[in-house]
Amino acid sequence: MRAAVLGRPVGHSLSPVLHRAAYAALGLGDWTYDALDIGAEDLPVLLAGLGDEWRGFSVTMPCKQAAVDAADVVEPLPRLLHAANTLVRTADGWRAENTDVAGIGMALQLAGVERVGSAAIIGAGGTAAAAAVAVASLGADQVDVVVRDPSRAGDVVHVLQTLGVPVTVTPLEGAVLDAPLIVSTVPVGAQDAVLALPWRAGHTLLDVLYDPWPTALADRVTALGGTVAGGLDVLFWQATQQVELMTGRPAPIEAMRTALDAALASR
Repeated sequence: MRAAVLGRPVGHSLSPVLHRAAYAALGLGDWTYDALDIGAEDLPVLLAGLGDEWRGFSVTMPCKQAAVDAADVVEPLPRLLHAANTLVRTADGWRAENTDVAGIGMALQLAGVERVGSAAIIGAGGTAAAAAVAVASLGADQVDVVVRDPSRAGDVVHVLQTLGVPVTVTPLEGAVLDAPLIVSTVPVGAQDAVLALPWRAGHTLLDVLYDPWPTALADRVTALGGTVAGGLDVLFWQATQQVELMTGRPAPIEAMRTALDAALASR
């Protein structure tokens, strides 16, 4: 049986570490997990030409929307987000799933966030939309979407409105960050503007990046006395769900965590 992570670039991905450790712990000696560097335009052709030995894919950027469009069956969550980070082979073809929401939710809970009042999400891409569902599931009663260009916030706003959560859109420049919980989904190259925001000790930050870690943003919030969670927890917990979806077996949490820690220590 075969599985892989799809995206471009994927050379930095830690998904192979996690999935291979899971297969070993589960005794799935005939399972392999690879990294395939492909763009969104390549995904439909790839899926159409695969044999039955292929059981699933972890999907990263820029292929998450293409995975929804190419799937034969789309679950409600990836349909709402128009983003899938998981494809699973079924009797009906490829099924699109999204485990990012569960990963973000677990990362927040491990940071001590059991219930959300107001929150802010910085960014407007697929990860921001997944974060919107996660904070809504934790009870958010108001979400501010903070973006450099407010015209790009439409997808995240749509998700929150569909879930019945009041939402505002704020330009990044001059944002005040009134909410106690902030989820940053911006890439490393865009963090300078986020660093300039008025962070304070009362903030809890989830920065979804994990390489390199800690990010400059995580360091800043920590230095101010805030609480910080990182993308490694998001990566880890979304991967445990992917293992279960692809193999039909419970994820071996301890073995996967040990493998991840060892991989990070060797970098």
